[in-house]
Amino acid sequence: MNVLGIDIGGTGVKGGVVDFPAGTIQGDPVHFPTPQPASPLALTRVIKRMVDHFQWKGPVGVGFPGPIRKGLVETAVNLSSQWVGKNPEKIFKKAMRQPFVVINDADAAGLAELHYGAGKKDKGVVVMITLGTGIGSALFYQGVLIPNTELGHLTLEGKDAEKYASAKAREVHEWSWKKWSRKVREYLQQVDRLINPDLIIVGGGVSKRAEKWLPRAAKGVRAKVVPAKLHNEAGIVGAAMAAGKIR
Repeated sequence: MNVLGIDIGGTGVKGGVVDFPAGTIQGDPVHFPTPQPASPLALTRVIKRMVDHFQWKGPVGVGFPGPIRKGLVETAVNLSSQWVGKNPEKIFKKAMRQPFVVINDADAAGLAELHYGAGKKDKGVVVMITLGTGIGSALFYQGVLIPNTELGHLTLEGKDAEKYASAKAREVHEWSWKKWSRKVREYLQQVDRLINPDLIIVGGGVSKRAEKWLPRAAKGVRAKVVPAKLHNEAGIVGAAMAAGKIR
């Protein structure tokens, strides 16, 4: 079975056709810039462009950068505020006339890592943290997702942690890997104290270069801390899993 998965980020939208049960993406993912501002209309056009690129007909899974409760967007910090209160599944379905399943983007990444990646053998309390434009989080207990956690909004130095510990923060402040890793360590220690997880999986594009910063960032964290195995593709795979109802 094949399912199209799309991962919406603050700076880019990426997608790919995922083959199940292998959980692998066919070929290389396709990337399009996230429109600025990312209004419902502008972002829907990008999603349609992605669907048209793959000439896709059938279910589509989408990872959305914000909590989705009862189908409605709660917050959209890294997109347009016009999304708040909207139902992206209905918007995308109406525009493209095919079924969509939309879940939080970090939840999608976590699903993929738990089934195909770094959390495959761990059935305790697992936290997935994605470091990108912001900070996303996913929480699992015995393999079951507890949706819509927003651990990226824990405070660090009096502000949202993503202002200091996200991958974007490192670029904005032009911090070295060493300096940034200290910010990430403070953040991970907070997550460790509050959630008491058995395992913390750290994903996002920076997970491909984990050797440069993760050993320092993991110091003082009681939970086992590992980089994501699917790296920046986890969101695509997890979104496709949701659409294909693969658990």
